[in-house]
Amino acid sequence: MKSRPIRIFVVLALISILGIVITQVYWFNKAYQNNEEEFNKNANIAFREVVKGILKFNSNTTVPVDPVKRLTPNYFAVMVNDKINAGLLEYYLQTELKRFNIRQGFEYSIYDCANEKIVYGGYVEGEGNYSPKEKINLPKWNGDNYYFTVYFPHKASGIVKQMSLWLYSSAIIIIVVIFFSYSLFVILKQKRLSEIQRDFINNMAHETRTPLATITISAQTLKDPSIVQNPQRLLNYATIIMDEAVKLKNQIERVLSVADSESVMQLNKENFDVHLLIENVVHQLVQSTNKKVNLKFDPMATHSVIHADKLHISNLIVNLVDNSIKYSGEEVSIHIKTSNKNTKYIDLQFSDDGQGISKDYQKRIFDKFYRVPTGNIHNAKGFGIGLNFVALIARAHKGHIKVISEINRGSDFIVTLPTI
Repeated sequence: MKSRPIRIFVVLALISILGIVITQVYWFNKAYQNNEEEFNKNANIAFREVVKGILKFNSNTTVPVDPVKRLTPNYFAVMVNDKINAGLLEYYLQTELKRFNIRQGFEYSIYDCANEKIVYGGYVEGEGNYSPKEKINLPKWNGDNYYFTVYFPHKASGIVKQMSLWLYSSAIIIIVVIFFSYSLFVILKQKRLSEIQRDFINNMAHETRTPLATITISAQTLKDPSIVQNPQRLLNYATIIMDEAVKLKNQIERVLSVADSESVMQLNKENFDVHLLIENVVHQLVQSTNKKVNLKFDPMATHSVIHADKLHISNLIVNLVDNSIKYSGEEVSIHIKTSNKNTKYIDLQFSDDGQGISKDYQKRIFDKFYRVPTGNIHNAKGFGIGLNFVALIARAHKGHIKVISEINRGSDFIVTLPTI
């Protein structure tokens, strides 16, 4: 799968998702504003009817001009200019608000402007079963004589609950966006797996081509009847074929050993000093390489005995040191250090001065078959299973591994394992 179509698809998909979300938010907000305006208009009319009812009860025919003032989005002050009966006010408020389809709970207070004090206050529960809030500090309105105030503590949530169609459509859009985003994630994941598969096949072909070519040339030489006259030459070519065949066998076994990630790693645990194991394993590995290796080993840990599978820990050490050698120049500097943060764990730190790893790839280098992209350059052998195998070994022993690296400044691999 080519990268350009994928990038175009991702960009268009993100634009589509963003467009859908912005459009829905815009129209939802527009619908909310319309519902709020209708709420305010209905509340204003209802409060005017309440004033008329109170004045009619008081045999007062003088209705104040524009008696309703909205001081805040949730708070209304209504001038009466006459005495207010608390029971009558509550009855009229409930009746008129319900008549204009306002069924939210509300707080109300009666103010006596002459004495500048609240003479009565209460809370009326709405049909939405709203619970009353704590008494708020309502702002004062400098009116004449008596006036009452009404506060809707649940105005916003009540309006939203009335927008059932918009809530339903928003839920559908959220589900569609989640599904679309998940599909996009799966596509990108499949693309990444496809790239890993392609790189693995390329590496596999490259790694097997050399030994197969050597075996082919050696076999053609052995077909020469005259070679039987030279037993030493016959032995040399037979040895070459055997060595290359063993290399191929080992490579195939390494791939198969980690191919089944679901299998449980079998551990034959025993107690041993990891310092002694490092010395033995690293010494043999350094002796077998053609590069010049400057090795420094600092066994700083005071608790170095672990209960682990000796063979697997040896393979862990071999893989990390071998990586340091492969991804460094002709002269390699390797520093191995151990330490204890506490008596329960030991840290094995493997440092080198090699080419380093970009931060973009550090989270993926422990994935199965993953190798840092190098284009069509194969100057370092491998199938991308070494670090994955190291991580599996560490986790199997209830430990973990992390990497600290910078390009052209080397890498530090730190393996943490439990001690006994």
